[in-house]
Amino acid sequence: MTTAVTISGYGPPSVLHVDEIEVGAPGPRQVRVAVTHAGVGPTDLAIRAGHLDAVYPVRPGGVLGFEAAGTVEAVGAEVDGVAVGDEVAVHLPGPLGGYAAAVVADYWVRRPPSVSPAVAAALPASGEAAVRALSLLDVRAGETLLLLGGNGSVGAIALQLALARGATVVTTVRPADFAAVEARGAVPVDYHRPLGEAVTSGVDAVLDASGHSDLRAAVALAGGPARVLTLSDPRAGELGATLSSPDPATVGAGLQEAMDRLADGSLTVPEPTVLPLDRAADVHTRLEAGTLRGKVVLAL
Repeated sequence: MTTAVTISGYGPPSVLHVDEIEVGAPGPRQVRVAVTHAGVGPTDLAIRAGHLDAVYPVRPGGVLGFEAAGTVEAVGAEVDGVAVGDEVAVHLPGPLGGYAAAVVADYWVRRPPSVSPAVAAALPASGEAAVRALSLLDVRAGETLLLLGGNGSVGAIALQLALARGATVVTTVRPADFAAVEARGAVPVDYHRPLGEAVTSGVDAVLDASGHSDLRAAVALAGGPARVLTLSDPRAGELGATLSSPDPATVGAGLQEAMDRLADGSLTVPEPTVLPLDRAADVHTRLEAGTLRGKVVLAL
């Protein structure tokens, strides 16, 4: 049996409970990992509340979490390039249960010595999502990207990657974050202001990395929904925008690109806040209330 945080049903953070679950042996192309850190992302909160049940259904007793880091403890018969004892970061599309002491994963990447276990756990879902979103939006040099939530776990990575592509980035953040965003080379706007007033000119593409922005106004600023993508806003379909989730065909490549950039220094991710696994419900509560900011990982 393995310690995990399970969900008793959709609802407030109190539906999360520490429990014991069975985690089986890896399949032929999978690895089983003893988890040291598990990332918490904004999509986890939306899934727990039931807002994304059409995309990410979770049954009672299920485990949240798209990302984790730890040590390989078993490998499938067809796996090569990684061995028992290797340090890895894993991506768990589905979700398939990162908030647990052990996971079975289809997608993983070696953790370089220069990357801490906590940062490695904070990278997979956020890094893959940022790589995927910019690819789907086909953000190019000379274009203007409106990034909603540019100082969140996904947004901060997407901002760096979009600037590296040669795009101009206009991003909604708190006034307290203006200096940090400007230092990276992006243009900040106050997320408290109505989007249509804060951004006064059209943009080429929109990436919603916050999940709680004015998507309708974003579509108007982009001149239509064709190049508007959100990672967690269920209203996307009503507006003709794209609600993007991990694609099994590209997850591995996206994860590898994010880790490679982190290792070579072209991408930076701050050390996250680390809290114990049994504080998962409190972490969700504080993230929703805005009293806990930045990336959070759960330690086991």
